[in-house]
Amino acid sequence: MSRLKPTIEDVARVAGVSRATASRAINNAPGASEPLRARVHAAVAKLGYQPNETARALASGRQRAVDVIVVTYGPGIRWLRAHPYFSRVLAGMMPVLEGANAQLRLHAVGHAAATEAIDEIAANTTLGAVLADITPALANRFYSRCRRTVSMVPTASSVPAMQADNIGGAYAAVNHLHQLGHRRIAAVHGPALNPCAVDRRTGYLRAVRKLGLTEVSADGDFRREGGYHAAKTLIEQHPDIDAMFVACDLMAAGAVQAVTASGRRVPDDVSVIGFDDSIAAVCTNPPLTTMRLPVEDMAVAATRLLLEGTPAPGHRQRFPVDLVVRDSVRP
Repeated sequence: MSRLKPTIEDVARVAGVSRATASRAINNAPGASEPLRARVHAAVAKLGYQPNETARALASGRQRAVDVIVVTYGPGIRWLRAHPYFSRVLAGMMPVLEGANAQLRLHAVGHAAATEAIDEIAANTTLGAVLADITPALANRFYSRCRRTVSMVPTASSVPAMQADNIGGAYAAVNHLHQLGHRRIAAVHGPALNPCAVDRRTGYLRAVRKLGLTEVSADGDFRREGGYHAAKTLIEQHPDIDAMFVACDLMAAGAVQAVTASGRRVPDDVSVIGFDDSIAAVCTNPPLTTMRLPVEDMAVAATRLLLEGTPAPGHRQRFPVDLVVRDSVRP
């Protein structure tokens, strides 16, 4: 084998297949059986082979691009554009891609048609894909078809991912409220299928158990309306609530509105802590105390990882989550 950078001929030799078969397996093209594909991918991993993406794109007539995939659960693109998280992902990625002379392609995929859609996207990637919001099962399916993949959150164990300390952040939020004297701390959780929401729920539960508090919670959907209705229900059923941990800033904005509509005041009667530190946090009245999720930094790291080549299976890059104090929590 070459002592220099491994070539596709090296991959074919190690895998015991022809160059054409190796090429088909690497490019997810038809004409290679699953056992042969597995042997080729094993050889790629062993050698550290990195395809020449510029040559691949030119040969196929495709442009160099990173695909961003979002699975939507609400009413189409309106659901997507209402969430500051996604604009922050794009804001982190775009400067990196501009410097690499590459494009960004955004795919908002409806949940009902997600399986078919991600298969098609995987077959047409060039530089790779960033999974901005996707379930573990779908992430695993996409990764089995395209190894040049990074998820913005941990999903399936083999899928390379950015990993923010959502559990620790939620725990810190509840602990901060407790240190300020709050004892009836409710939570508004996010969607059950969202990995970040699951971790933030876990952090809240760990904190209330550690601190000897009573769990009081309701489920939202990472939308303002969901936060409003969940907080309204909590206030009606538990009028002695003196604080809320809300799993994202958009829901926290709705929670503040629900508290105000009940005749109570934030933070005088009920303190509220959000999560994300998005634009929603500073537009709320009062501005939200929140846990800062470094989305832009995570998106930069994910994009650079793809530009460097095929990430190692199971790769994790970890990011802290920090408390940002504003006016929605009583001092």
